[in-house]
Amino acid sequence: MSWRDLLQVEGETVTAPWVGGSYLRTFDRQWRIDDCPREHGWWRFGVSGRVAVVVGPAEASPDALRGTVSGYLVADRLVGDHVVVSDPVALLSAFPRVHLVERGVGRFERVVVGRFCEDGPLVYVSPDMPLGAEMDVLQAFEDRVETVAHVPDVAPALDAAFRVETWRREEVERRRREERERREREELRRRVAERRGDAVGRRQLAAEDFGEAAQAALAVGDAVYLDHRPSGGSADEMVVTFRLGARRFQCTCHRTSLGIIDAGLCLEDHDTGVRGDSWLTLESLPSTIRQAEREGKLVVLRHVL
Repeated sequence: MSWRDLLQVEGETVTAPWVGGSYLRTFDRQWRIDDCPREHGWWRFGVSGRVAVVVGPAEASPDALRGTVSGYLVADRLVGDHVVVSDPVALLSAFPRVHLVERGVGRFERVVVGRFCEDGPLVYVSPDMPLGAEMDVLQAFEDRVETVAHVPDVAPALDAAFRVETWRREEVERRRREERERREREELRRRVAERRGDAVGRRQLAAEDFGEAAQAALAVGDAVYLDHRPSGGSADEMVVTFRLGARRFQCTCHRTSLGIIDAGLCLEDHDTGVRGDSWLTLESLPSTIRQAEREGKLVVLRHVL
């Protein structure tokens, strides 16, 4: 039999809440815990000298807590009575955490909490009697009313709890929206990656995101997409600005087919008078510009600074 076994059988025992830390403290004494409990909760400790040893789990003993106070729980934070209402974010960070809260405590229900040692963590004791306005405030919260100014006899702590609960709900909804939008962006990028690699995919993409489609099409000819805007003509016409080498160019193309309407260059056959713009697409226009530069025949009609 070890000294720990003797301590557990014959020594003094203390039933206390444990919520972390390597010391067991009361209002009068302190012991170092030898092997901390496996989880937060109420435990029975065998104590001797300056050492406490875990004997086993124990039933909650609220009578062991002192300095009890009342208020409302927001998540696991206590909105104590006589709180001064201010910014909900600042309030939430200032509210002390309550440990070992029993399951089933509802929103805007009053509770009693206490401490096992001076300046120790707050521990749940029991429910407390309502003051009267709690059900009306809960209904206002469920109805998404912005304020409880219309509810009579709302205590400052209850008003603060309502404000913080409303802010918390808005934050959760905001994060959900942002997460949904993030997933939608990722899905769009995935579809873009799949579609931008072939001509048919780029034209399908143009119906959803013309800018991405134009960027992918120009990249085929090693041109860099810069911007686009609707033209002053048909609703199916887009003016696209891009860079090729050190120069900027601008053309007009069909929104859906990416076919060139006006290349911004002189592509007229002087023998036949036929313009060659419509023979090109955003993919083929950059190579046409390079060929004209090599042959010394590039005539830019639409200059871009």
